[in-house]
Amino acid sequence: MSSHAQQARTLVEALPYIQKFTGKTIVVKYGGNAMVSDELRRAVMCDIILLSLVGIRVVVVHGGGPEISEMLKKLGHESRFVDGLRYTDAETMDVVQSVLCGKVNKNLVAQLNRLGGQAIGLCGMDGQLFQAEQLDEKYGLVGKITGVNPEPVENALLSGYIPVVSTVAQGVDADTAYNINADTAASKLAAAMGAEKLILLTDVRGLLRNPRDEETLIHVVHTYDVPGLVAQGIISGGMIPKMECCVDAIAGGVERVHILDGRIPHSILIELLSDEGIGTMLKKED
Repeated sequence: MSSHAQQARTLVEALPYIQKFTGKTIVVKYGGNAMVSDELRRAVMCDIILLSLVGIRVVVVHGGGPEISEMLKKLGHESRFVDGLRYTDAETMDVVQSVLCGKVNKNLVAQLNRLGGQAIGLCGMDGQLFQAEQLDEKYGLVGKITGVNPEPVENALLSGYIPVVSTVAQGVDADTAYNINADTAASKLAAAMGAEKLILLTDVRGLLRNPRDEETLIHVVHTYDVPGLVAQGIISGGMIPKMECCVDAIAGGVERVHILDGRIPHSILIELLSDEGIGTMLKKED
């Protein structure tokens, strides 16, 4: 088949998926290598813009761990982690807020706009989008989300923008800012918005039966399978909290959750708009 015919076939293959998802909400949690590599970042931005242009309501939720660590290092502060979570004292929280809500968020918005999208940045504190309370004193100002107000995001979508949301939450006392986990924030927001899909971009192919063999990718997981997969050790380490976010999202009404390898260029389009699934999809039942 000629390259031109193959390109046409790819476009035609995408048509039923575009028709299915037009007008639906898809939340993308953006992080990992796809955020660090210029080439991968551009590919993700182009995927998001294309989805938006065909009428899909795309919301981007981002973290920024490497950028936070880099800024702390420049300031002479060492990053400290407790149980895998960044210990966040008041000084670190200032850095988290300035890096996530300032540098990272605005850079993503600028790149989306430069590539032809229409994006707008939102901090999790804007309009009380995310409300939180302290998770545990041992983590410092790390928050547990207690409420989500999707109205600022909905308003941005209704105005034709791609909302780009940073993961800082307002405390219930309205005086304290909290550092919140980006996977959790994306999961809670997707549920609050009644999203069709939640996409988590990661640095792995998806859920693997053998973590050393990418050919053992599990393409579909039902939520009722998750406890057994944890017991077998197939879901382990950092994949456990990620899966918990996926299960919570589906319990909250999200139809499907996709764990994708952000290291693969255009993994979002391949997963959503083609017959070839390349990640792990979670769903409630057949």
